[in-house]
Amino acid sequence: MELREITIERREGTGKQVAKRLRRRGLIPAVLYGRRASASVAVNPTDILKVTHGHGGSTQLLTLRFAEDGETRTAIIRDLQIDPVTDGLLHVDLQEVAMDQAITVTVAVHPVGEPAGVKEQSGILAMILREVQVSCLPGQIPERIDADVSALRIGDVLTVAMLTPPPGVRILNDPNQAVATVAPPMAEEVPAAAPVAPTEPEVVTERKPKPEEETK
Repeated sequence: MELREITIERREGTGKQVAKRLRRRGLIPAVLYGRRASASVAVNPTDILKVTHGHGGSTQLLTLRFAEDGETRTAIIRDLQIDPVTDGLLHVDLQEVAMDQAITVTVAVHPVGEPAGVKEQSGILAMILREVQVSCLPGQIPERIDADVSALRIGDVLTVAMLTPPPGVRILNDPNQAVATVAPPMAEEVPAAAPVAPTEPEVVTERKPKPEEETK
């Protein structure tokens, strides 16, 4: 896997005032969780967003280079804090890794092929599980796990046990957990009949005789 390099700075202090000063410089606070100790750092949010675009956060392996002395660390992104109003990046958690030690990361599941139940039976493919937990060496982290759904017919279920991870990658999810299925086509909706306005009952009144008729 290609390592993406990001420049980081060591950071002193915490709190809103520190975060405001960093934002004025185009940076945001972050924490690098190391194998021995954690470090408060600052990063450029644009660099982080470029790395995560098109990738699951923890699937991208990074080289972190300290701006002060050029020291490097290998890490992955563990968590991103997003502003719910502006969608701007507020904070990043980074996890240092050792290239010779297995780690657990989340990897996206990607459907491959057109299910027979969709092509021949007009069914609908339903992805039940869109990511899995895997264990592997940092250099073997896959960008995704492919799920071959081409043989699925209506009612069939593809489980975790049927996925084929790359060599050196072990899926940690329950093997019986459902990944995808093909559901029957949705029944066409029958338009509801227009409501019929209730009719007023006809009132029959007895005709009063005319005066000349009463005298006859």
